[in-house]
Amino acid sequence: MEDKFSIINKTRNKIPSLPFSTIKNDILGKNYSLSLAYISKEEMRKINKTYRNKNKATNVLSFLLSKNSGEILICPVVVKTETKKFDRNFAQLLGFLVIHGMLHLKGMEHSSRMEIAEKKYDQKYFYRNRHGVHDDESRSGRISKRRKKS
Repeated sequence: MEDKFSIINKTRNKIPSLPFSTIKNDILGKNYSLSLAYISKEEMRKINKTYRNKNKATNVLSFLLSKNSGEILICPVVVKTETKKFDRNFAQLLGFLVIHGMLHLKGMEHSSRMEIAEKKYDQKYFYRNRHGVHDDESRSGRISKRRKKS
């Protein structure tokens, strides 16, 4: 069976490896064909201007191509600048935004229903990162951050 998920990195940014194919199968189904593209800030600004009439780069855009295919565009530069705003590290916010994009492809619009679905998938795939497990790039992996005993 052919893989119905592809990632294209058109930037020079290093992108963390996250379980996007598994998440895609969970949210959109195994037969859904999805491409995820990482693009530059300038390219994102142009696309956002063309399709949403907003002359600024945004973090994520989703495009439904057919009933069973779509594309998600991510601008890593914008995502990195928003990490403090959303109180997440880069990988956590990236994962959340891809989930957000997939839910749009599924037909959801911004609403409390979408927020509930986002929270469900965010907790399922990324929640453990917010409880004592942190990325440590200098050690090429994750380390546990333990509480000091009093």
